[in-house]
Amino acid sequence: MGGKEKQLAYTAASAGAAPYNSSKEQLNGGRAYERAVIYARVSTEKDEQEVSLERQKEELSELASANSMEVAAVISEKASGFSLERDGMLNVLDMARNDEFECLLIQDETRLGRGKVKMAILHQLLKLGKKIYTYSGFGEYRLSEADEMVFEIVSAVEEYQRKLHNMKIRRGMKRAVENGYQPERNLENIRKGGREKKEAPISEIVRLREKKLTFKDIALTLNGLGYPISKATVNRRYMEYLETEAKK
Repeated sequence: MGGKEKQLAYTAASAGAAPYNSSKEQLNGGRAYERAVIYARVSTEKDEQEVSLERQKEELSELASANSMEVAAVISEKASGFSLERDGMLNVLDMARNDEFECLLIQDETRLGRGKVKMAILHQLLKLGKKIYTYSGFGEYRLSEADEMVFEIVSAVEEYQRKLHNMKIRRGMKRAVENGYQPERNLENIRKGGREKKEAPISEIVRLREKKLTFKDIALTLNGLGYPISKATVNRRYMEYLETEAKK
């Protein structure tokens, strides 16, 4: 079969696993079934690899059945493990973010990817609280001590970056207030809980610029008020404003 395989619906009968139910409430001996996604991958388009894909799916169906899991979907593809641009894996990550499954079933860890790609995908799945089961270990995948150390370092760096970003926002807001900016004049977006993304009004950009704030500090201030905007966008919109004013 040529080209990458798209996401496939997988019925309970063909999976040999517990009947799929979108809710987690279906019970098995008093406990809820865990929803699983089967992911199979081969790296080439050769015909013989089609047999490998089918074998992977069959073996992973056995793994799902042995662990009393609902099979929510089967995703298979032919793509290099060194590539992040894989439709199948991107589908898996989208489903993970949407909390559509609890466990990912793979033949072995190399099916996720190779080298840095594997580590990046593992990190994302574990951050999202997903379990990974392998057929080679016929159970839940355990990180090696080296992998755990890498993820601890990555998590520490991410936390530091988050704190640094929040500090920059607070600093930008403080500088704006010190220069006379009154954030209480523009709280409409905050009262909406910040759930609705709104474009920062040019009047706010101009007002902050008149307070002698840099484009970077203006962006940080507006982000703190719930307007997602970059320094480059602030700069561009302010330049467009000046051009418009010059033509009047």
